[in-house]
Amino acid sequence: MTALVLVAHGTRSAAGQAQVRAVASAVRRRAPGIDLRLAYADVQEPHVREVAAALDGPAVVVPLLLTAGYHVRVDIAGAVAGRPAVVTAPLGRDPRLLAELAARIAAAGPADAVVLAAAGSSDPRSIAEVADVARALPGDPVVGYAAGPSPRVPDVVARLRAAGAERIVVGAYLLVDGVFHRGLARAGADAVTAPLATSPVVAEAVLDRWRAAADVTSATPGPADVSPSVAWAMRAASRA
Repeated sequence: MTALVLVAHGTRSAAGQAQVRAVASAVRRRAPGIDLRLAYADVQEPHVREVAAALDGPAVVVPLLLTAGYHVRVDIAGAVAGRPAVVTAPLGRDPRLLAELAARIAAAGPADAVVLAAAGSSDPRSIAEVADVARALPGDPVVGYAAGPSPRVPDVVARLRAAGAERIVVGAYLLVDGVFHRGLARAGADAVTAPLATSPVVAEAVLDRWRAAADVTSATPGPADVSPSVAWAMRAASRA
Protein backbone atom coordinates (compact mmCIF):
# COMPACT_ATOMS: atom_id res chain seq x y z
CA MET A 1 0.00 0.00 0.00
CA THR A 2 1.17 3.49 -0.78
CA ALA A 3 1.90 5.22 2.49
CA LEU A 4 0.32 8.52 3.47
CA VAL A 5 2.72 10.95 5.09
CA LEU A 6 0.65 13.67 6.72
CA VAL A 7 2.80 16.73 7.40
CA ALA A 8 1.56 19.36 9.84
CA HIS A 9 3.37 22.59 10.66
CA GLY A 10 3.77 21.80 14.35
CA THR A 11 2.72 23.82 17.38
CA ARG A 12 3.47 24.11 21.09
CA SER A 13 -0.24 24.42 21.81
CA ALA A 14 -1.59 21.27 23.48
CA ALA A 15 -4.98 21.94 21.89
CA GLY A 16 -3.41 22.34 18.46
CA GLN A 17 -1.40 19.15 18.86
CA ALA A 18 -4.57 17.29 19.82
CA GLN A 19 -6.38 18.68 16.78
CA VAL A 20 -3.67 17.37 14.44
CA ARG A 21 -3.80 13.94 16.07
CA ALA A 22 -7.59 14.00 15.74
CA VAL A 23 -7.30 14.63 12.00
CA ALA A 24 -4.91 11.67 11.68
CA SER A 25 -7.30 9.49 13.69
CA ALA A 26 -10.23 10.57 11.51
CA VAL A 27 -8.28 9.61 8.39
CA ARG A 28 -7.49 6.18 9.85
CA ARG A 29 -11.16 5.60 10.70
CA ARG A 30 -12.17 6.43 7.16
CA ALA A 31 -9.46 4.22 5.62
CA PRO A 32 -8.84 1.21 7.88
CA GLY A 33 -5.41 -0.32 7.37
CA ILE A 34 -3.90 2.82 5.85
CA ASP A 35 -0.17 3.25 6.44
CA LEU A 36 -0.36 6.78 7.82
CA ARG A 37 2.77 8.43 9.18
CA LEU A 38 2.43 11.76 10.94
CA ALA A 39 5.29 14.24 10.53
CA TYR A 40 5.99 17.90 11.15
CA ALA A 41 7.72 20.70 9.27
CA ASP A 42 8.66 22.69 12.39
CA VAL A 43 8.44 22.80 16.20
CA GLN A 44 7.44 19.14 16.77
CA GLU A 45 8.99 15.74 16.12
CA PRO A 46 9.31 13.64 14.10
CA HIS A 47 10.42 16.05 11.41
CA VAL A 48 9.36 15.23 7.87
CA ARG A 49 13.03 14.52 7.03
CA GLU A 50 13.12 11.65 9.52
CA VAL A 51 9.85 10.17 8.35
CA ALA A 52 10.85 10.45 4.68
CA ALA A 53 14.18 8.78 5.37
CA ALA A 54 12.36 5.78 6.87
CA LEU A 55 10.13 5.23 3.83
CA ASP A 56 10.58 1.77 2.35
CA GLY A 57 8.14 2.14 -0.52
CA PRO A 58 5.99 4.61 -2.45
CA ALA A 59 4.33 7.40 -0.52
CA VAL A 60 1.96 10.30 -0.98
CA VAL A 61 2.87 13.33 1.12
CA VAL A 62 -0.12 15.48 2.03
CA PRO A 63 0.73 18.85 3.64
CA LEU A 64 -1.69 19.54 6.47
CA LEU A 65 -1.26 23.19 5.56
CA LEU A 66 -3.41 25.76 3.82
CA THR A 67 -1.03 27.37 1.34
CA ALA A 68 2.02 26.31 -0.64
CA GLY A 69 4.56 28.49 1.14
CA TYR A 70 8.10 27.85 2.31
CA HIS A 71 7.36 24.70 4.27
CA VAL A 72 5.76 23.01 1.26
CA ARG A 73 8.11 24.24 -1.44
CA VAL A 74 11.37 23.95 0.51
CA ASP A 75 11.13 21.88 3.70
CA ILE A 76 8.77 19.15 2.52
CA ALA A 77 10.03 19.06 -1.06
CA GLY A 78 13.63 18.80 0.11
CA ALA A 79 12.82 16.07 2.62
CA VAL A 80 11.35 13.73 0.00
CA ALA A 81 13.49 14.68 -2.99
CA GLY A 82 14.72 11.61 -4.86
CA ARG A 83 12.31 9.26 -3.11
CA PRO A 84 9.35 7.45 -4.70
CA ALA A 85 6.95 10.02 -3.33
CA VAL A 86 4.68 12.76 -4.55
CA VAL A 87 3.71 15.88 -2.64
CA THR A 88 0.09 16.91 -3.17
CA ALA A 89 -1.36 20.37 -3.04
CA PRO A 90 -2.01 21.78 0.44
CA LEU A 91 -5.60 21.83 1.63
CA GLY A 92 -6.48 25.49 1.48
CA ARG A 93 -8.48 25.95 -1.68
CA ASP A 94 -10.45 22.72 -1.32
CA PRO A 95 -14.10 23.71 -1.95
CA ARG A 96 -15.23 21.85 1.18
CA LEU A 97 -12.92 23.89 3.39
CA LEU A 98 -14.08 27.12 1.76
CA ALA A 99 -17.71 26.12 2.30
CA GLU A 100 -16.93 25.25 5.93
CA LEU A 101 -15.24 28.59 6.51
CA ALA A 102 -18.13 30.46 4.87
CA ALA A 103 -20.63 28.58 7.05
CA ARG A 104 -18.67 29.42 10.21
CA ILE A 105 -18.52 33.09 9.30
CA ALA A 106 -22.27 33.10 8.69
CA ALA A 107 -22.89 31.27 11.99
CA ALA A 108 -20.93 33.98 13.84
CA GLY A 109 -23.86 36.30 13.23
CA PRO A 110 -24.52 39.48 11.26
CA ALA A 111 -21.41 41.50 10.50
CA ASP A 112 -20.71 44.92 9.11
CA ALA A 113 -17.31 43.64 8.01
CA VAL A 114 -15.45 40.33 7.73
CA VAL A 115 -11.72 39.82 8.05
CA LEU A 116 -10.08 36.75 6.53
CA ALA A 117 -7.22 36.02 8.93
CA ALA A 118 -4.33 33.99 7.50
CA ALA A 119 -1.05 32.98 9.10
CA GLY A 120 1.11 34.97 6.70
CA SER A 121 4.02 34.04 4.46
CA SER A 122 6.92 35.67 2.67
CA ASP A 123 6.10 33.63 -0.44
CA PRO A 124 4.12 35.77 -2.92
CA ARG A 125 2.42 32.63 -4.24
CA SER A 126 1.05 31.92 -0.78
CA ILE A 127 -0.20 35.50 -0.50
CA ALA A 128 -1.89 35.14 -3.88
CA GLU A 129 -3.61 31.96 -2.72
CA VAL A 130 -5.03 33.75 0.32
CA ALA A 131 -6.32 36.52 -1.95
CA ASP A 132 -8.03 33.87 -4.10
CA VAL A 133 -9.73 32.47 -1.01
CA ALA A 134 -10.97 35.92 0.00
CA ARG A 135 -12.49 36.41 -3.45
CA ALA A 136 -14.22 33.02 -3.19
CA LEU A 137 -15.92 33.81 0.13
CA PRO A 138 -19.15 35.78 0.54
CA GLY A 139 -19.19 39.07 2.40
CA ASP A 140 -16.22 40.63 0.59
CA PRO A 141 -13.74 39.84 3.40
CA VAL A 142 -10.64 41.95 3.92
CA VAL A 143 -7.41 39.97 4.26
CA GLY A 144 -5.29 40.35 7.37
CA TYR A 145 -2.30 38.35 8.62
CA ALA A 146 -1.39 37.00 12.02
CA ALA A 147 2.33 37.32 11.22
CA GLY A 148 4.63 38.15 8.33
CA PRO A 149 3.27 40.52 5.71
CA SER A 150 1.04 43.51 6.22
CA PRO A 151 -1.66 44.28 6.97
CA ARG A 152 -1.87 42.59 10.35
CA VAL A 153 -5.28 41.54 11.61
CA PRO A 154 -5.50 44.11 14.50
CA ASP A 155 -4.69 46.90 12.05
CA VAL A 156 -7.38 45.74 9.65
CA VAL A 157 -9.93 45.55 12.46
CA ALA A 158 -8.98 49.05 13.67
CA ARG A 159 -9.28 50.45 10.16
CA LEU A 160 -12.72 48.88 9.70
CA ARG A 161 -13.86 50.30 13.05
CA ALA A 162 -12.67 53.74 12.02
CA ALA A 163 -14.66 53.39 8.81
CA GLY A 164 -17.83 52.73 10.81
CA ALA A 165 -18.07 48.96 11.13
CA GLU A 166 -19.84 48.17 14.40
CA ARG A 167 -19.70 44.38 14.32
CA ILE A 168 -16.67 42.63 12.84
CA VAL A 169 -16.22 38.88 12.36
CA VAL A 170 -12.80 37.30 11.84
CA GLY A 171 -12.84 34.20 9.68
CA ALA A 172 -9.82 32.20 10.86
CA TYR A 173 -8.05 30.75 7.85
CA LEU A 174 -5.98 28.63 10.21
CA LEU A 175 -6.01 24.87 10.74
CA VAL A 176 -5.25 24.47 14.43
CA ASP A 177 -5.17 26.30 17.72
CA GLY A 178 -1.91 28.01 18.56
CA VAL A 179 -0.22 31.38 18.94
CA PHE A 180 -1.75 32.74 15.75
CA HIS A 181 -5.32 31.71 16.51
CA ARG A 182 -5.17 32.86 20.12
CA GLY A 183 -3.85 36.20 18.92
CA LEU A 184 -7.01 36.73 16.87
CA ALA A 185 -9.04 36.90 20.08
CA ARG A 186 -7.05 40.02 21.00
CA ALA A 187 -7.44 41.71 17.61
CA GLY A 188 -10.52 43.69 18.62
CA ALA A 189 -13.17 41.88 16.57
CA ASP A 190 -16.55 40.76 17.90
CA ALA A 191 -16.26 37.10 16.88
CA VAL A 192 -13.56 34.72 15.69
CA THR A 193 -14.27 31.40 14.01
CA ALA A 194 -12.71 28.15 15.24
CA PRO A 195 -9.66 26.52 13.61
CA LEU A 196 -10.61 24.52 10.54
CA ALA A 197 -9.08 21.24 11.73
CA THR A 198 -12.08 20.82 14.01
CA SER A 199 -14.19 20.05 10.92
CA PRO A 200 -14.48 16.50 9.48
CA VAL A 201 -14.04 17.87 5.96
CA VAL A 202 -10.29 18.18 6.64
CA ALA A 203 -9.87 14.41 6.93
CA GLU A 204 -11.98 13.97 3.80
CA ALA A 205 -9.76 16.38 1.86
CA VAL A 206 -6.61 14.61 3.06
CA LEU A 207 -7.91 11.22 1.94
CA ASP A 208 -9.01 12.53 -1.45
CA ARG A 209 -5.51 13.83 -2.14
CA TRP A 210 -3.96 10.54 -1.06
CA ARG A 211 -6.34 8.47 -3.20
CA ALA A 212 -5.83 10.70 -6.25
CA ALA A 213 -2.06 10.25 -6.13
CA ALA A 214 -1.58 6.77 -4.61
CA ASP A 215 -2.05 4.72 -7.77
CA VAL A 216 0.17 7.04 -9.77
CA THR A 217 2.94 6.94 -7.19
CA SER A 218 2.89 3.15 -7.09
CA ALA A 219 2.93 2.79 -10.85
CA THR A 220 5.30 5.61 -11.70
CA PRO A 221 7.87 6.18 -8.94
CA GLY A 222 9.76 9.42 -9.30
CA PRO A 223 10.99 12.51 -7.53
CA ALA A 224 8.64 14.63 -5.50
CA ASP A 225 6.92 17.60 -7.07
CA VAL A 226 5.07 20.40 -5.34
CA SER A 227 2.82 21.53 -8.16
CA PRO A 228 -0.82 21.66 -7.04
CA SER A 229 -1.79 19.49 -10.01
CA VAL A 230 1.13 17.07 -9.83
CA ALA A 231 -0.95 14.01 -8.99
CA TRP A 232 -3.28 14.57 -11.91
CA ALA A 233 -0.40 15.39 -14.25
CA MET A 234 1.37 12.13 -13.35
CA ARG A 235 -1.82 10.18 -13.82
CA ALA A 236 -2.36 11.69 -17.26
CA ALA A 237 1.21 10.89 -18.24
CA SER A 238 0.89 7.30 -17.10
CA ARG A 239 -2.18 6.86 -19.31
CA ALA A 240 -0.70 8.54 -22.37
